Amino acid sequence: MHEHTHSLSSLPVSSAPPAPLNTARLDVALVHDWLPVYAGAERVLEQMIHVFPQADIFSLIDFLPDRQRGFLQGKSVNTSLIQNLPFAASRYRYYLPLAPYAVEQFDLRGYDLVISSSYVVAKGVLTTANQLHVSYIHSPIRYAWDLYFQYLYEAGLRRGLKNFLVRLILHYLRMYDVSTANRVDVFLANSKYVARRIWKTYRRKAKVIYPPVDTSRFELTPDKDDYYLTTSRLVPYKKIDLIIEAFLDMPDKQLLIIGDGPDRARLEAMLPKHSNISLLGYQPPEALQHYMEHAKAFVFAAEEDFGIAPVEAQACGTPVIALGKGGTAETVIHGETGILFPEQSKEALQHAIELFEKGTFTFEPERLRIQAERFSAERFQLEFALAIEEAWTTFCSSELNI
Repeated sequence: MHEHTHSLSSLPVSSAPPAPLNTARLDVALVHDWLPVYAGAERVLEQMIHVFPQADIFSLIDFLPDRQRGFLQGKSVNTSLIQNLPFAASRYRYYLPLAPYAVEQFDLRGYDLVISSSYVVAKGVLTTANQLHVSYIHSPIRYAWDLYFQYLYEAGLRRGLKNFLVRLILHYLRMYDVSTANRVDVFLANSKYVARRIWKTYRRKAKVIYPPVDTSRFELTPDKDDYYLTTSRLVPYKKIDLIIEAFLDMPDKQLLIIGDGPDRARLEAMLPKHSNISLLGYQPPEALQHYMEHAKAFVFAAEEDFGIAPVEAQACGTPVIALGKGGTAETVIHGETGILFPEQSKEALQHAIELFEKGTFTFEPERLRIQAERFSAERFQLEFALAIEEAWTTFCSSELNI
């Protein structure tokens, strides 16, 4: 371990108020599941680093492209044995059965405070009674719990030896996931929806701290063009196929789809040669920003743990038409910043679009922007720092209820 000389005044001026003095000088370990790309969970890790610039970082793998490494602020990453296994860069998920063992090999004895950023196994790190372990849960392992049967169905694993092996592995992961809940002193959740799932899965209460959204890079744009937009990774649970089906029945309405992923070929096959739907694939951040700012409405049909894209749309003054379940129901206000539909069906989505087209609700761009700012990076830093400070104070007073 190295000596830490960080003080409140040494933190970046652009960040929100940093961790109070009691925790600003601690030896801190930040444990993250995977680092293959810079995505939603990595945005949370980025803000954690802002709050604790003295922290050391641990991750099962680190294959971040050079162009995406800036958020680590020059820090090196301590990786696990999976890092050096064959094809780990592209097939790291195939080593999921090894992940529980691998994460337990991180030697964290020299740290006062361990913070895990977990959606797979990070919360399973080993700590002692003299260390505080706070776990920020993005989600209990979705394909082992909520999406278990959907995952098996969509992967074509309904029978045979492979089906048996996958079910056995996921059964083992469920037992591991529940047992490691006892290794966490304090749980934080990224939404009320996830907090309910934490209670259902682990029978532990969690404080909600919504993840950070970079609202500052989006411009409030009152003047809109005549197209609807959706953007996400193209995987089955995002329900892009449902959105396509709905818009194919409404040929007078234009839909743009931005994103890439394993489901792309199947989705492209759904589109006629001449269609009102354009699948644009991956777009650079500048292009995505332009499309988001000028869309008449943003469409979202997934049941997400939180959902960053709908918040980004609101930051542009773009109304959101979204499924009223999961984290989106907490970020979109029905009738004020968007329209929430009750179920994942094309009929429900079409009805919501009909309400939007009729002008049933009036959406003020400034109101949408105000709502989006509730989820800013600065707000996350402040709430996260205060939550850690409270947990540390309680831990030091020997009043922690575990």
